Amino acid sequence: MRLSPLNGLSELNPRQREAVTRTDAPLLVLAGAGSGKTRVITRKIVHLIQDLGVAPRHVTAVTFTNKAAREMRGRIEALLAQPAGGMWVGTFHGLAHRLLRAHWREAGLPQGFQILDAEDQFRLIKRLLKSLGLDEARWPPRQIQWYINSQKDEGLRPGHLDDGGDPYQRQMIRLYGEYQSACERGGVVDFAELLLRAHELWRDRPDILHHYRERFQHVLVDEFQDTNTIQYAWLRLLAGERDNLFVVGDDDQSIYGWRGARVQNIRDFQKDYAGAPLLRLEQNYRSTGTILQAANAVIANNPSRLGKELWTADGEGEPIRLYAAFNEVDEARFAIERIRHYLERGHTRSEVAILYRSNAQSRQFEEALIQAQIPYRVYGGLRFFERAEIKDALGYLRMVANPEDDASFERAVNTPPRGIGARTLELLRAHARSSGLPLWRAARELAGGGSLTPRAAGALGRFI
Repeated sequence: MRLSPLNGLSELNPRQREAVTRTDAPLLVLAGAGSGKTRVITRKIVHLIQDLGVAPRHVTAVTFTNKAAREMRGRIEALLAQPAGGMWVGTFHGLAHRLLRAHWREAGLPQGFQILDAEDQFRLIKRLLKSLGLDEARWPPRQIQWYINSQKDEGLRPGHLDDGGDPYQRQMIRLYGEYQSACERGGVVDFAELLLRAHELWRDRPDILHHYRERFQHVLVDEFQDTNTIQYAWLRLLAGERDNLFVVGDDDQSIYGWRGARVQNIRDFQKDYAGAPLLRLEQNYRSTGTILQAANAVIANNPSRLGKELWTADGEGEPIRLYAAFNEVDEARFAIERIRHYLERGHTRSEVAILYRSNAQSRQFEEALIQAQIPYRVYGGLRFFERAEIKDALGYLRMVANPEDDASFERAVNTPPRGIGARTLELLRAHARSSGLPLWRAARELAGGGSLTPRAAGALGRFI
């Protein structure tokens, strides 16, 4: 393969170059932190399109955040110096959503189906428990939410589950089924449902699966260590018998087991694709030798890792320093004092970051920064679409698109307050349950049916 600045291969180290140019088999790349894995994925896509003549529409790349997907597409198009039209680059949820929008009828969904975020899902479960007369203290909604999502992450429907004679399991399976029925009535899907429904679509419709297998002849996956059971099954179904699966991951960076990620997928890949090469990217471009030696020594205690040894050509760097503070005030004082001296030596504030374990710890640092008159910015907190006022506005827009969306009805019905009391809402929910109607249609019946007080009927009528 010719190395030139045009295709970018000359900028890669030998292991990166091998990962980019090898296309004869499914490939697992074990990429350590700071080893240039994003560069490898983007260069590989450019290599496929520019050097091997693969049409962009025959490539799909999967990552775990929308930000990473946007950056990946931007880098690819910058390297190609042209738009990569037809290429799918996105998150698992984003690609599954796109798939279900295109095949909503085959997937058994209404055309205007809406997506429940985690908070909307939680509210729906709380309403479900109330309608079933179950005590939240005994059946915590968050616990039920976790149970439902974890079953979906494993690809399991209520009918697949066996209670084993355990009354608790029997009730949880029942609640899962009731919850799913409520989602079907309201024309809504949660995030876990997107992936499960997309997998079932391909599994049950060989014609649709064949179309996408023919289209996506090269499938690339970033952060493979964070995939769960249904995501890996989704990938294997799409890849089929082709040697077109290219996955990049790092078993040393698997930190999302609590939300269903299976680092075991990295080891299973070698079993499922027997003979698939394993490449290790071990040269680090981010940290000093001292930091890498410490990191290697710590992670070496993990007996289940596949193993790699990170190294750098950039020298040893400064020694690692540890300060044992007396308390949180002393900790903040020490950190801000170090930052102040750093800035006085001519460095800029944009070169400085403070990392803390939990959001509650930010207060002491913020107070110390304000006292030292050092401007700062806090990253994190609520995302734009998680703010109450934005979720309220979206609730109204979703109701315009689909009046039978019960979750959006519940959010909008008394926001802002319009005199629809808790008793009226209880009667409304009971009528909806007994009639098998969405809340919107049940509200129309109740408002004109004479079973409400004139004031309640008037308030409900004005809303609908």
